[in-house]
Amino acid sequence: MTVQFILPELGENVQKSDVVSILIKEGDTIKLDQPVLELETDKATIEVPSSVSGVVKQILINSGDEVKPGQPIFVVEEAEGGAEAKPAPAKKEEEPAPAGPKQPEAPPKPAPPPEVKPEETKPAPAAATSLSPSPGGRGAGGEGKPAAPAAPSVRRLARELGVDINSVAGSGPNGRISQDDVKAHVRQLNTGRAAAPALAPLVAEGISLPDFSKWGQVEREAFSNVRRATATRLGQAWATIPHVTNFDQADITDLEELRKSYSQRVEAAGGKLTPTAILIKVVAAALKQFPKFNASIDMARQEIVYKKYYHVGVAVDTERGLLVPVIRDVDRKSITQLAVELSQMAEKARARKISLEEMEGSTFTITNLGGIGGTNFTPIINAPDVAILGVSRSHMVPVWRDGQFTPRLILPLALSYDHRLIDGADAARFLRWLVEALEQPFLLALEG
Repeated sequence: MTVQFILPELGENVQKSDVVSILIKEGDTIKLDQPVLELETDKATIEVPSSVSGVVKQILINSGDEVKPGQPIFVVEEAEGGAEAKPAPAKKEEEPAPAGPKQPEAPPKPAPPPEVKPEETKPAPAAATSLSPSPGGRGAGGEGKPAAPAAPSVRRLARELGVDINSVAGSGPNGRISQDDVKAHVRQLNTGRAAAPALAPLVAEGISLPDFSKWGQVEREAFSNVRRATATRLGQAWATIPHVTNFDQADITDLEELRKSYSQRVEAAGGKLTPTAILIKVVAAALKQFPKFNASIDMARQEIVYKKYYHVGVAVDTERGLLVPVIRDVDRKSITQLAVELSQMAEKARARKISLEEMEGSTFTITNLGGIGGTNFTPIINAPDVAILGVSRSHMVPVWRDGQFTPRLILPLALSYDHRLIDGADAARFLRWLVEALEQPFLLALEG
């Protein structure tokens, strides 16, 4: 018999993706769990395994198409005894989506607790690496699962803005909550901040532009998924978080000598001993000394969420844009282990092999532009983190020491932080601690 392969759910907040490549062709015999499709979501390229087996009779999509969970992808002729029950779960997920009239029945009340409560009682792991909110400006309407009062993208937006989804009044049918409802709720909470009402709409709708073609030739290019997610997420962060950036610099002359002397040992283990790898370990120790920097803000409850784990996101420059893999439990790993894992994650990000789960759950972020250049910059916070460390290129400068000028290697550092939680004095102490740990590595062993 012939059955369709239905695209399954790809993640909590993944509502659509682009087809990078189709890994099968008509006439191929495929097996269960064989990769059949390569998709690009907001922040990762993933391979989709087959839930059916048999001979491919018809492929219903093309490379470059935009596809959604529940959509038929190809048709196979199953051999006798083949796994005919596999497509059923996807069908069940596909059918309820348009069933708007059934939503007000029994499911709506029991649905919110399992989805919302865990996000309120523990820090939301999805938002730190999951840089994949749905494009702003779309209501949540009927895009979510029937049992939910709000779509996953709406829930995620609420988490990132520190809003209890249960406190938002829904304007949709049967009280369904949209992204606009969440934004309106945030504006109401921030009535004391005059800029908030003006900035929030810009996150979703942008600024009205003139017709540039009046002045010369132009060319337009559609946002990629990564660029769309980056624009939306950073716009939300800038509009809702009062950013402040402190600057400092570390003398890493001695540290650089140590780094070079041990680099071959780390390379033998499969990694590369970069300044970023060392910084991850230093940051882990600093976060234990300054727990506010490893926290998030719950504005709806007026609470600070202190995290007892230490997951550091590291921004990676790829041809598709900025991706942020997360290195987990950095406090429990040696610098060599961190260097190896960082090399592996960066390579996966550049090769489009990194998963959504590997970009979720950060508690602090590091972004290093030293390999490119520049003297300093002001990074934007990766919400719901409350701080991010920016690193620029180190350079030799004459430093007055012991009655004479001596050439020293100086590393510029920039710390952006959420001023709702962190005061300037706190940030200065945190940054000073980092500097002293880099200048005096023994301090890391002594206090970290």
